[in-house]
Amino acid sequence: MYFPTAEIEVFPLVPTAAAFVVSFFASMGGFSGAFLLLPFQMSVLGYTNVSVSPTNQLYNVFSNPAGFLRYYHEHRMLWPLAWIILAGTVPGLFAGALIRICWLPEVRQFKLFVALVLLGIGMQLLRDMLKKHHSVPAPKGDVISRPVVEVTEQNLHTVAYSYDGLIYRFSVPRVLAFCTIVGLIGGIYGIGGGAIISPFLVSVFHLPIYTIAGATLIATSLSSILGVAFYLLMAPFFPQISVTPDWGIAILLGLGGLAGMYLGARCQKHVPAILLKIMMLLVLVGTSAFYLVQYFIL
Repeated sequence: MYFPTAEIEVFPLVPTAAAFVVSFFASMGGFSGAFLLLPFQMSVLGYTNVSVSPTNQLYNVFSNPAGFLRYYHEHRMLWPLAWIILAGTVPGLFAGALIRICWLPEVRQFKLFVALVLLGIGMQLLRDMLKKHHSVPAPKGDVISRPVVEVTEQNLHTVAYSYDGLIYRFSVPRVLAFCTIVGLIGGIYGIGGGAIISPFLVSVFHLPIYTIAGATLIATSLSSILGVAFYLLMAPFFPQISVTPDWGIAILLGLGGLAGMYLGARCQKHVPAILLKIMMLLVLVGTSAFYLVQYFIL
C-alpha cells in the first residue's frame, strides 16, 4: 500500500503490529512509545521527511485514550500532575515544532541531540535504581492502605498524595520548569514527552510508576493534539517541504497502539516496580545507542 505524504510503500499490518508491541510495554511505564516508533518509521519504513514528526504525534492522539481511561477506571489518575505536565509542555512544544521545521529539516542533524537527551535520563534512572529511597508513611488513621491515588495537598508550590498507605509529594515549579524543556524536545522530536517525563518523575522525585502513568499519558495526548494542529497551521508557510502528517500511517499506528495501550495499562499493576524501571532503562539506553550509531557510523 502506497502512502503519498510519507512517500513510502508498506504492508498495512507492519506498522499496526509494531505499534501494538511497542505500546503494550511502553504504556506500563507511562509513555506511549512514540519515541520508539519514530526510529521505526524512519529506519524500517523509510519515512524520513519532516512530516514524520506530526504523524508520530497523531499516533499519540489515536492510541493514548485507551491507556489513560484504563488508569482512570482503576482510580490511579493523578489529575494535578496531568495539568502541570500539560501547562509546561505546550509552550515548549510550539517552539520545538518551529525549530524542527526551520532549522532541523534533515534527519541526521537531530539524532545526536535526541541520543544525548535519552542517555542522560537513562543514567539518572540507573542512579536512582542503585540507591535506597524511603517513602514517608501516611500518619496513622489518615489514609487506608489501598492501591488508589488520593490527593492530600494541592497548591502552587506542592502536590502531595497517598497511594497504598504511603505519602508522596513533589514541587510544582520544578516539575513545571522541566516539562517546558521536555515540550521543546518533544516538539523537535515529534513525541508528546512522556518517555522523558515519566523516568524523570520516577528517578528525581521518586514517585511510583503506578501513580504517574495515567497522568503522563493524558497530558501527552492533549499536548500532541495541539502539536499536530500547529504543524497543520504552519504547513501553508512551508510549501517546499512536507509538513502535514500522513493520516494513513497515523491511523494504522493508532489502531495497534489503541489495543496495546489498553492491555498494557490493564497489566501494569501486576508487574513489579523494579521490572518496570529496568524496562524504562533498557528502552532509553537502547534507543540512545541506536541513534548514536546512526549519527557517527551511518
